[in-house]
Amino acid sequence: MRRVLFFMMAATVLSGGAAYAHHSYAATYDTSKEIKLEGKLVQFVYRNPHSFVHIEAPDEKGAPQRWAVEWSGGGQLANQGVTRDSLKVGDQVVIMGRPSRVTGEFRALMVNLKRPSDGFTWGGRGQIVE
Repeated sequence: MRRVLFFMMAATVLSGGAAYAHHSYAATYDTSKEIKLEGKLVQFVYRNPHSFVHIEAPDEKGAPQRWAVEWSGGGQLANQGVTRDSLKVGDQVVIMGRPSRVTGEFRALMVNLKRPSDGFTWGGRGQIVE
């Protein structure tokens, strides 16, 4: 009986640590806002627990910036048909995302993505909101 109780307590502690370690998107990104980013892909990091798309796109003043756009993990993307070869450096993309809560930080959370050259889309209904 003590052994079962020990394993149950250990499982509770370990699973609680994993849940605590995962952050809330709402703490990092302003989920009440959406921004549109149009630019050139400079890096695609396909990994778990989150993938990232880095693009060069203008900020609200028109100055070019390198944006880090957080995406789903590689396993989740693979289940949705996205592979590490789906996007290439130099691709022109249009991304809708939730902006960072930190002013001046060029980060966003991916809502949807479109590559106009061939119509590749991800997210929502694959539509880019104008």
